[in-house]
This record gives sequence, C-alpha cells and structure tokens, in this order.
Amino acid sequence: MIENQKTLKEPAILKGIGLHTGTNVTVKINPAPVDHGIIFKRIDIEGNPIIKAIADNVVDTVRGTTLKQDNITISTIEHLLSAFAGLKIDNALIEVDGPELPILDGSAKFYCEAISDAGIIEQDKEKDYFVVTEKIRYFDENTGSEIIAFPDNELRIELLIDYNSKVLGNQYAIYNKNSDYVKEIACCRTFVFFHELEILLKKNLIKGGDLENAIVILENVVPQEELDKIADLFNKPKVKVKPEGILNNVDLCFANEPARHKLLDFIGDLYLVGKPVIGSIYVRKPGHKSNTEFAKLITSIIKRNKTKPQPPKIDLSKPPLFDINYIKSMLPHRPPFLLIDKILYMDDIKIVGLKNVTMNEPFFVGHFPDEPVFPGVLLVEAMAQTGGIFALNRVPDPHNYLTYFLRIDSVKFKSKVVPGDTIIFELFLREPIRRGIVVMGGRAFVGDNVVMEGEMMAQIVKVKND
Repeated sequence: MIENQKTLKEPAILKGIGLHTGTNVTVKINPAPVDHGIIFKRIDIEGNPIIKAIADNVVDTVRGTTLKQDNITISTIEHLLSAFAGLKIDNALIEVDGPELPILDGSAKFYCEAISDAGIIEQDKEKDYFVVTEKIRYFDENTGSEIIAFPDNELRIELLIDYNSKVLGNQYAIYNKNSDYVKEIACCRTFVFFHELEILLKKNLIKGGDLENAIVILENVVPQEELDKIADLFNKPKVKVKPEGILNNVDLCFANEPARHKLLDFIGDLYLVGKPVIGSIYVRKPGHKSNTEFAKLITSIIKRNKTKPQPPKIDLSKPPLFDINYIKSMLPHRPPFLLIDKILYMDDIKIVGLKNVTMNEPFFVGHFPDEPVFPGVLLVEAMAQTGGIFALNRVPDPHNYLTYFLRIDSVKFKSKVVPGDTIIFELFLREPIRRGIVVMGGRAFVGDNVVMEGEMMAQIVKVKND
C-alpha cells in the first residue's frame, strides 16, 4: 500500500530525567519537511550541532542506543524512535538541551501521547521503503542473538527473549499490521534484574533510574534488608516482592511485558535504517547491539543497491512503442533468429527492448535438454538487434539500411536466463554517431538483476539497389 510521508502538525514538548546521566532534559519535537528524516539537535552546545538518526552513527549500545556525529553524542534514543516508527512519523527535528533523552516511565507511552496531542499530518511525497527481497541474517556467536528477515508484503516482527530466568521464562511478542502499537507496545516499560541494580549504580549507568520507570525482576529470595538497601539507594519507601517474582513498585501491563518492551526497543533501533522496512523479521535474544548491527546490515544493502544498476522503469501494461510487426519491417532477421519482441522506449540516446523467453525456443533442444539455458551469444545478438533498431531510426530512410557488427567489448554474463524469463534490454549511446559508426553500451535485466552487460560498435550501411 502506498502511503505518503508524515510529520507533526505542531511541536511537542516533553521534560524528564536522563536515565544514565540523571540530568533534567527538555525535548522539543518539531515538524520537518519531506525527506528530512529524523534529526537530533543539541541546543545546549554552541552552534547547535545535529546528529542524524541513522545506523552508521551508532557508537554505543550499553543499556541503550547512543548516536555520535562530529564528536557530539545523544543517548537513549530508542524509545522516541520506536514511537516515531509506531506512529509512522518520517520527518522530525528534535531539539534537546542535554546529552540524553529522558527516560520518562521507561516506555514510549508519553512520547506517543505528546506526538498525538501535537497532531500528525500527511505530506505531499510518498514514503520510501526498504523492501526485503532476499533472506538477511545477523547472528552473534557470543550472545546467541539472531535476527533473520524474509520477503513479505508487510512488516511483521516475531520476537523471543530467553534470559534463562525462572521468573521470565521464554517470552514471545509479535507486531504486524493488525497490532495497535500505542495500546499493545508503547506502554511496555523497560526491565532490570535485581542483582544488576547495585552494579549499574556503581558504574554510574542509572543516575536517573527510578523504581517507577522499570520493572525489577528477582530470580531468588532476597532478604528484606537487601530490598531496603536498594529502596534507600533510590530514595524510595520500603519495597516488597510480589508472588510472580517482581518488586511491588509497578504492576505489569501484560504478562509478557518484558518481551513487548524488547519489541519496542527493536522497532526503535530498526528505525535507524532511515526508512520503514517491509518484510517478516524473526528476532531471538535481542539487545541494542544486535538490533543496531542488523540495522547497519540493512543500511549496507541499501548503499549497495544505490550503486547497483537499476532496471528501467517501464509500464508493461502500456502498448509498446514498436510492436513485432514494426520490428520485422526494420530488421532483416526472421525466426528463429529474430530475438526481440517489443521496443518499449526510445529517445535520442537510449532504447529499451523486450524479449520473452519460452520453452518453445528451438535452441533449448540442445542448450541444454535437461537444464535449458538461454545461450549467452544470443543474449549479445538480442541486445545488438535492439541497438540496431536505435541506429536505423537515426537515418531518414531506415528501410534502405542495415547495421553490421564491428566490435564487442567488455561483455559479462552475470546470471543465467531460463524459460519463463522476460529480458529487458537497455542501451545508451556512448558517443555521437559519426560516419555511420554507432557505439552503445547496454545491460540486460531479468527482474531487478543484471544478467548481461557489454559494449558494442556497429556500422550503418546503405543497401545497394540494383
């Protein structure tokens, strides 16, 4: 389904304490124009430097995701990014007066509420998606974290957490087009194991931590004096343990709230790809490191695809520029050696032709009977015939001319062509035509993949009339 980009209607403002720094932070989420993306601006630093929310800027994933650009960092950004993803916000400028976003209640709930209150508007340009077209896998041998994406026509995430915990057990969460992100995921808070609290405090990692913004899980029986010690560290009244093995500081929103929070984190970290993802994703034992490494993996694929030749954008439902009868009137070739079926497009420097490959082609009888493959030499010939039609359309009386090969260079076969394939030939004029010499470079595509490429030179020669 095609959707347009979205941004906020009005600015949204939130205030809170940073989880790790313990500093008071004000966040202002501003509307932004199309193709702006998600960008943070540190207004507490001279020059108001910006940090783009992209996977390549991730520098730390200890208890949160930290971005860095030009030696300026912004931390704990995953909950806000998750809210953007869940509410389908593509463009926003976030002004922050500190090094870290506020933890709020440990979820994305208040971010969603602030954005919704500000209003969401549709913009006048379509979204750009990353569509999974092949299996993508990330695996960390040290942690056992694994993320696998498969092609699908929607975003679907299935996530499993396993902490070898008798309290948590193995928990499962799912997100798809039928999910209500705000009601089912955004409200799910972060969690921490009781035995980690004092260690984290000593490492200065949760200066802004509060027993009200995290679910605290106890694996074993803990003496009341230990509970009192933790309560004192957080300046809270005495706490007790619930029968299900969590502190009585909060009530669970869902029985699998920890898994849903990990899903929340994953959605936020995945948004560092810079565009919505379409595909089925299976996540096991996630963490910010594995999440962001997977986002970086997708980013590398996007970069590779930008440099990868793309097939011409042709609407095959429209009538061709030249049909087979016109082609027969231009070229002397006849079946079985007439190897182009349609000309779809042509201008002063470019031509696009089409060849439908069927099992009825006579050469499949011997090439090869049990593994039919379109001969490479005929791919070259079909491309040459496409180029020939281009060349003959450069003269005023094309029916009195023929084209002859002079040279073929740099031919590479990238993938085999088989019955059932449709080959699209795209050729470009390399230099102006002089003295009837035509130099063209071209590629043959099947789907999105280049199956052959090369350069060729031909001469336009007038047929002698007796």
